[in-house]
Amino acid sequence: MAYMVKHKEKLYTYKFWLLSLSSFFFFASFNLIIPELPDYLTSLGGGDHKGLIIPLFTLTAGLSRPFSGRLTDTIGRIPIIIYGVFVCIIAGFLYPVMTTVLGFFALRLVHGMSTGFKPTATSAYVGDIAPESRRGEAMGILGMFGSLGMAAGPAIGSWVAMHFGYSWMFYCSSGFALLSILVVLNMPETLIAKEKFRWSLLKLKRKDILEPKAYPSAIAMLLTAFSFGTVLTLIPDLSTHLGIANKGIFFSIFTISSLLVRIVSGTLSDKFGRVPIIIAGACMYSFTMILIGMAANAGAFYVGAFLFGVASGLTSPTIFAWTIDLADTMRRGRAMATMFIALEVGIGVGGVISGYSYDNNPANFIISFAISSILALSAVVYLVRYQLIRRRQATDRK
Repeated sequence: MAYMVKHKEKLYTYKFWLLSLSSFFFFASFNLIIPELPDYLTSLGGGDHKGLIIPLFTLTAGLSRPFSGRLTDTIGRIPIIIYGVFVCIIAGFLYPVMTTVLGFFALRLVHGMSTGFKPTATSAYVGDIAPESRRGEAMGILGMFGSLGMAAGPAIGSWVAMHFGYSWMFYCSSGFALLSILVVLNMPETLIAKEKFRWSLLKLKRKDILEPKAYPSAIAMLLTAFSFGTVLTLIPDLSTHLGIANKGIFFSIFTISSLLVRIVSGTLSDKFGRVPIIIAGACMYSFTMILIGMAANAGAFYVGAFLFGVASGLTSPTIFAWTIDLADTMRRGRAMATMFIALEVGIGVGGVISGYSYDNNPANFIISFAISSILALSAVVYLVRYQLIRRRQATDRK
């Protein structure tokens, strides 16, 4: 199977900007509803199960990654991008119809497939068109646009829900998803030797599920993504506890700070290496989780949001670029899928453990965030050990 792997050093092409714009709309779409989902679930009578809102979404996202990885490497990047966005569009129109707790959770499962497909194919596409020497920069800019979407989405969603109700919030989510698909409809495919879709492609072999070469980046993602699952699950309730009406403000602050850091983090990882930048981000995650868990007022809460964005801005684009570095050219889709599986598992497990350790008791906030802090610190230990082993191996070869 052939790929376009030789490129000029030019990065900022129209194809790159269209992909980035599509990511902005896509991330805005499904993040738009997150701050209001705990209250919406409570209105349906499922307030005791808030801890399942994020994990159920990430469950199907993770389960669909092996399929999206293989299909991305066989039928092409663009069809998988379109399919992932299409799921988002449909989900937004179905939320107002699913008015039972069971129906809501069933839809969360379906909705999760969108992030199982779209980001995998988008990342592989960027890996195809970005010069190798600027890959970290490319992933940083792509992530920056996703961060902009994550910043805009929650604030817009909370505002729409407050003024027009939940139904229009969900319809707005579908609208953003539609925009993300319109900008890539005429994009050229980068996978040259494409295959037509056939059902046999969904029969996965063991080698199609996980890409071993991507394990180091996947482990780093798993341990740091736990913090993200905790934030997505508990920040709405912590906002309410601190008397903050718009639950999207935290998400906007952390995403804007992440955006600012992503502008330079990819370039820094191109210059100084992926692992040192990820270590710095993991240290920041560990510190920030304690800070947020102990926040007693809006000021400390917002400082935590800003620093959480710094941690995210350092780690996410760097791990993405590292995954592409580690992968064979012909298995980039599978490698990205492996890393995204780790992301979904980390977010999902983080959501479950934080939700149930919190148990609707504000006194337990610090416990939930401390668990995330410990796991982020364990990522630092793993990466330092990884670096030492790699250096020892390099010395032995000499």
